[in-house]
Amino acid sequence: MKAMSTHPTKAIMIGSNLKCIDNSGAKQLEVIAVPKIKGTRRRIPSGGVGSIIICTVKKGKPDIKHKVERAVITTQRKEYQRINGLRVKYSENTAVLINEKNEPKGNEIKGIVAKEAVERFPQIGKIAAMII
Repeated sequence: MKAMSTHPTKAIMIGSNLKCIDNSGAKQLEVIAVPKIKGTRRRIPSGGVGSIIICTVKKGKPDIKHKVERAVITTQRKEYQRINGLRVKYSENTAVLINEKNEPKGNEIKGIVAKEAVERFPQIGKIAAMII
């Protein structure tokens, strides 16, 4: 896992629902934890584009449904600013399931992946259809 050039707004909180855009069998994910977040009292842990989250599979194939998985946030609806001044905002919150070695579980990504997520996880960029 590498460093990112920008620091996106952390808009995906515990309890948020995400769409899974890979072909691992999951369709909808719910965030249950954000690891490596050093929090403040009464602040809800949250993550942004390129963050690793721990989530449960709410909808999908029966063999993966209701399991706890790790994922990377690939896009978010909340606007954030890149280093060059460009403000970026996507149409939906999406994620890709990963294993313990931070490699994607699926072998194809059908949706859009943010450039910041690809900077941190190059394996996701190799199988992504579109990087913006």
